[in-house]
Amino acid sequence: MKSLIKIRISHNLIASILLFVTAIVAAVVANSPLAPYYNQFLSQELYLCVGDFNLFSHGGHPLRMLDFINDCLMAIFFLSVGLEIKRELLVGELSTFRKASLPIIAACGGMILPVIIFTLLVPSGGDEMRGCAIPMATDIAFSLGVLSLLGKRVPLSLKVFLTAFAVADDIGGILVIAIFYSDHVALGYLLAAAVLYAFLYYMGRRGATAKILYLSVGVIIWYLFLQSGIHATISGVILAFMFPARPNLDAGKYIEKIRKIINTFPVNEKEEIVLTNEQIATLKRVEQASDFVISPLQSMENNLHGLVNFFILPLFAFANAGVVFSGGGVVGDVSIAVAVGLLLGKFIGIFSFTWLTIKCRIAPMPHGMNWKNIAGVCLLGGIGFTVSLFIANLSYASAHPEMLNQAKFGVICGTVISGILGYLVLHWVLPAPAQEPLQQAEK
Repeated sequence: MKSLIKIRISHNLIASILLFVTAIVAAVVANSPLAPYYNQFLSQELYLCVGDFNLFSHGGHPLRMLDFINDCLMAIFFLSVGLEIKRELLVGELSTFRKASLPIIAACGGMILPVIIFTLLVPSGGDEMRGCAIPMATDIAFSLGVLSLLGKRVPLSLKVFLTAFAVADDIGGILVIAIFYSDHVALGYLLAAAVLYAFLYYMGRRGATAKILYLSVGVIIWYLFLQSGIHATISGVILAFMFPARPNLDAGKYIEKIRKIINTFPVNEKEEIVLTNEQIATLKRVEQASDFVISPLQSMENNLHGLVNFFILPLFAFANAGVVFSGGGVVGDVSIAVAVGLLLGKFIGIFSFTWLTIKCRIAPMPHGMNWKNIAGVCLLGGIGFTVSLFIANLSYASAHPEMLNQAKFGVICGTVISGILGYLVLHWVLPAPAQEPLQQAEK
């Protein structure tokens, strides 16, 4: 578990830097002479046609590049999120009540308080209220990336707590998108999608593990959701729960099978650089056995990691983080409400609900954590970049571009300030790193 989190944090640091740089590039381009080309790129219509049928279409109209990124590519991102949620529910930090109670309650506080603060800072009953869910989200990759800057000083329990409440936060964000950002629901499309989900579930129960089956049917389901009125990204989350979590071969049988294969490996008395056909065939049998011992759930999650973190999310940031400063109006009720919601709402909500949970003895204080380093992690909870921008786009893009611009500015300000303050607090309260000679002596 410890080594897995180390690898994840290392990857998240690189992904976070790339995401941050891409967001800066988007803002620079949107306010430069390249802005017309930037807008033209996002407005480009896309076609993937078979005869008169265009897969990339909604209501008979082709998707623009911005729609394709937010509705199609982000469905892959939410598929990845769904796979992580399912894994955490089965074997991770949300698998038992004792493990899950503290981060889930903390996440609830981190969703409720930002919404309350947002509603207090914008005119009641106005169109601004559509964005009240924007400051709810915590960006798991970005927040873990900032945490990783502190290296070995961070106790494992603190990393696990941040990961768990961010995953619980994702569940809340997904429910909000599904319930409050859907309109004119077409039940026929949803019924067809439900039939296909039932088919995949049945195939999984029958032992089908071919990822291409789930992905191929998933594309059809995505198109049905796109036409249904329920946001298409939700199809990715539900699809994730159709992937089987059990491998075809358990670890004990795998070891036994590998030993038998190794014993039949042809060994030449004279070492050669080039393997024989028999040796290659034997090694392929080992590779095939290894594939069977990894569940489709874990395999798919691992396969999507690089695509999501190093292509989809940077492209999403480039398309959605282009705040336009010219003409004024970037600072307003929406931007202030979003920034304050992320900075203060997330901190107060996560910290207060964590405090109540521990003081009421619903869950114990995890080993290695204290109120000072919890405060630092609660500040990191205000890093809401990806999902916050996504919800901002759902809230305002269609009718209120000026409010969308304000929301983007608020998300970026709240995220950056929360990240800096969280890092500074943790840098101050965490123990100094051990000296190298002492570490060697301990070994």
